[in-house]
Amino acid sequence: MTKQYGYARVSTAEQNLEAQIQALEQAGAVEIYKDKATGKNTNREGLQSLLNTIQRGDTLIVTKMDRMARNVKEGIQLIDDLTEKGIKLHVLNMGMFDDSPTSRLIRNILLSVADWERGMILERQKEGIAVAKANGKYKGKPKKYTDKNPALVHALELFANRDTNRKTVKEIVEITKVSRASLYNIAKEKGIT
Repeated sequence: MTKQYGYARVSTAEQNLEAQIQALEQAGAVEIYKDKATGKNTNREGLQSLLNTIQRGDTLIVTKMDRMARNVKEGIQLIDDLTEKGIKLHVLNMGMFDDSPTSRLIRNILLSVADWERGMILERQKEGIAVAKANGKYKGKPKKYTDKNPALVHALELFANRDTNRKTVKEIVEITKVSRASLYNIAKEKGIT
C-alpha cells in the first residue's frame, strides 16, 4: 500500500515549521519528517530517516523545491534517486515532478535559484558582519565554553595531567562531554600540552 510522506525544513532552530506542516497535512501527507538545518547538503537527520522509510510507489510532498535542497548538485542527485526508486515528488507550489524533460528543466531552474538565494544570503551576512566589526559592534559567535565552565575546567585538568592519571583524550572527552576539537583548541590557547 502506497503512502504520502511530507518533508518540512527550516534553516535555523528559531524558525517555525508549523505553516509547512499544515500545508503538508492538507495535501494528504500521513507522516511528516522535519529538519531544522541548512539546505546546503542532504545530510540531515529527518531527510535521511525519510529516505530510509519511503518506498517505490510512495509520494513525497514538500511545500517548495528549496525545502529539499539549496545546492544544485545534491538536489538534482536527491531527486534523481527518488525518481529511479519509483517515488513521486509533489512540490505544492509547482505540482508533480517526474522524469520528463520539462520536469528536469524546472527542477534545475528552481534548484539553481535556491542555490543563488543561499549565496546571496551568505554574502549579505558577511557584509553585515564586516560593517558591525568596523563599527565595533560585532562580538562574534558566543563561546560555548568559558573559563567558568566546570566541564571545561575538569577536562583541562585531566588533559594537563594525562601522564599521571593515564587518561586518553578519548576518555577525557567521554567523561567531561567537552568535544575533542574544543579541548585541543582551548588547551593550545592556554599553553597546555
